[in-house]
Amino acid sequence: MRIHRAIGVLTATALATQPVLAVASEPAPAAQAAAADNAPLKSAAIQGVDARAKLVQEMVDSIYSFAEPGFQEFQTMEYLTGILEKEGFRITKGVAGIPTAWTAEWGSGGPLIALGSDVDGLLGLSQVPGSPELKPQVEGAPGHGEGHNSGMPLVIAAALSAKQVMEKNNIPGRLMLWPGIAEELLATKAYYVRAGLFKDVDACIFTHVSSDFSTAWGDTGNNGMVSVEYTFSGKTAHSAGMPWEGRSALDAVELMDIAWNMRREHLPVTQRSHYVITEGGGQPNIVPDKASVWYYFRDQTFDSVRTLFETGNTIAKAAAMGTGTTVTQRTLGYAAPNYGNKPLAEAAWANINAVGMPQWSAADQAFARSVQQTNGRTLKPLSTEVAPLSTPETRERSLGGGSDDIGDIMWTVPTITVRFPSNIPSMIGHNVLAAIAMATPIAHKGAVQGAKAVSATVIDLMTNPQLLAEAKAFQQNVQFKDQKYDPVLTPQDQPAIDLNSEIMERMRPKLKPFYYDPKRYPTYLDQLGVKYPAG
Repeated sequence: MRIHRAIGVLTATALATQPVLAVASEPAPAAQAAAADNAPLKSAAIQGVDARAKLVQEMVDSIYSFAEPGFQEFQTMEYLTGILEKEGFRITKGVAGIPTAWTAEWGSGGPLIALGSDVDGLLGLSQVPGSPELKPQVEGAPGHGEGHNSGMPLVIAAALSAKQVMEKNNIPGRLMLWPGIAEELLATKAYYVRAGLFKDVDACIFTHVSSDFSTAWGDTGNNGMVSVEYTFSGKTAHSAGMPWEGRSALDAVELMDIAWNMRREHLPVTQRSHYVITEGGGQPNIVPDKASVWYYFRDQTFDSVRTLFETGNTIAKAAAMGTGTTVTQRTLGYAAPNYGNKPLAEAAWANINAVGMPQWSAADQAFARSVQQTNGRTLKPLSTEVAPLSTPETRERSLGGGSDDIGDIMWTVPTITVRFPSNIPSMIGHNVLAAIAMATPIAHKGAVQGAKAVSATVIDLMTNPQLLAEAKAFQQNVQFKDQKYDPVLTPQDQPAIDLNSEIMERMRPKLKPFYYDPKRYPTYLDQLGVKYPAG
């Protein structure tokens, strides 16, 4: 009961201390009373999450075992939508022209709250879970080296628990669940926005795996980004016998890369750009007539991302002119800079702080230490304290950094990201190290705890109109003051749904024997015969 009382007090305090916004008055006593009165509702939602802890474990382990990279999340889609359909959600598949994208909707009247998280894995990061040593489960296969197998289980548990409370108490409102498809390619959420998936949404809560339990508002430091592939076309010839008859597309790629690296010295220090050559020809004695290079251009603002994009386009055209080739370009993805909503973040953090961190066992701490020691990582125990609310005043803005296409939704409706503690500290992102814990009790407990905070925040949004009003006012008067949503996508750009299809045609038959069977095994570690903690 201590936790449940704390939720009521903290939520009421957070809402009562919201700053005055230009078009939002201070919360009225009735609104403050409503926030306090919803404590029993949030307590019931939290209990509902606890009752679904086994379901969370099964979902986390199952998605881990599917190991599907971006645009190939078919098994994940069928599995999760099957669960939600049985719970009364209306399922729409193939949204925004993306075969593995879907929405699940429930409810009527009241606010429409969207809940989402990413589901895709990464190429080449297959890993036996629970093993401190690096050990691929299927050599060369994808794996969850970012932990995206844990987010939608959290979201589903939170939604089902909030739904149960709303039904029992006749609370009007609607839920829309959605998955982040191909986030590792930063390739879909801008298309979700363009297709109007969020046009009627009042607020959105996004979740992402971490080793901490936190949320943030304002510019959160994630760069905007555009992903572009340039394809050069030339003319084949015998490389030794008649090279003058050829026009090398590979020369054009190399010239572009050299020119970009020369230009890099004269770009803002905030930019991050990187590339891979995706096609470079067949064999040395044939002048390549086709070659491609794939670039990511990142920076902090819409304008600076657009400038990098236009600079890259100019250099590509110049490389083609200099080599007697031609060039076409294909935008493969886009991500807006991230910006969290202050009233939503404050309300969510009150709930995060109230439910607290998972109760880690001695085995959990021993496993984390074993992974760190085995792989030469900094020793740092699993956290036992919630992270402070991250604000522009309390965090340093890094020069450059990663991206997340949740930014496109953040610039469309009031949105926050809730980071939940399902992984081990000191791991390397986009690496097999980040996969080791993602089907262990650490991942399960972190997702359950995150679901409690998200479910409680959904209840806040459904029962406190003042909170939603303040969230919308903050977006209009603060977030939109200096920047507006300005993606570089054109009407001709389409989702790159062909990506990763060839590798999954080869890998899926090898992965299927490793799919988790919850009817036969309590956990995925049991199915694999992995002792926890190992050693």
